[in-house]
Amino acid sequence: MICIQPNLIYKNLKSGKYKDIYLTPILFGLFLTMYLVTVLGNLLIILAVSSDYHLHTPMYFFLSSLSLADIGFISTTVPKMIVNLLNHSRVMSYGGYLKQMSVFIIFGCMDDLLLTMMAYDRFVAICHPLHYSVIMNPHLCGFLLLLSLLISLLVSQLQNLNVLNFLYFKDIEISNFFCDPSQLLNLTCSETFSSTIVKCFVFAIFGFIPISGIFFSYYKIISSILRISSSSGKYKAFSTCGSHLAVVCVFYGTGLGVYLGSAVSHSPRTGAVASVMYTVVTPMLNPFIYSLQNKDLKNSLRRLLLRRAVSCP
Repeated sequence: MICIQPNLIYKNLKSGKYKDIYLTPILFGLFLTMYLVTVLGNLLIILAVSSDYHLHTPMYFFLSSLSLADIGFISTTVPKMIVNLLNHSRVMSYGGYLKQMSVFIIFGCMDDLLLTMMAYDRFVAICHPLHYSVIMNPHLCGFLLLLSLLISLLVSQLQNLNVLNFLYFKDIEISNFFCDPSQLLNLTCSETFSSTIVKCFVFAIFGFIPISGIFFSYYKIISSILRISSSSGKYKAFSTCGSHLAVVCVFYGTGLGVYLGSAVSHSPRTGAVASVMYTVVTPMLNPFIYSLQNKDLKNSLRRLLLRRAVSCP
């Protein structure tokens, strides 16, 4: 049995600096709270969008899909880490590693692509408002969501095939709280042609194409907004994409911070903290960003909570 040893905070549990009896409950309570807040916040967004017909638009369709992907994204890593904290275990089987890595890549890639599609939706809404309902029709929205899922599955399987070449590893220690695919790929000493192709393809899907699409969309959006004469019109146009832009900055800022930080600093603690930011903190912040900056969603959430409060005896 090939074993992987994820090793984030667990390394400190056995050191003399921290006492296991004090640190484990703190970490358990912290990550359990963050997980429950993330799941509850994203579920509220999904319920609000599905229950309010005013929000049955492409923008909120992609938002609810993003919330669902965020729930899957954080559920891939945090529950396993919480169980490991309680069991004081750091060992994962190779099959368990492949499963966690596959699901992690699927939801992470979907997050990435959905943010790009939401940028395209804002581009059509602001730059081509008269043709918005025709261009962003339900068939196109469904097709884009299905396409993002298929691409995510493809990337996940390519990563699995690449990792299967490393079967000669018998015992690996990963300095993180989950099975980070980039760390395992970096453990190989040989840079084969197929491995290079897979890495380039994954980089293009995760980084270059989405970021280029978002930059192009917002370049066109800003150019269109600057041509608006009234200040109130400019503010209204900016407000429709402010929440999405904030989520994009948080998602890519923390994600790029992980890889840039690991390239500059080889400290396992630095990489682990950065990983917590984009795998745990970012999905937790998304519902707050959208609910605080989006008036329609805020009102829908308020009506939803009031209906639930009235229906309860």
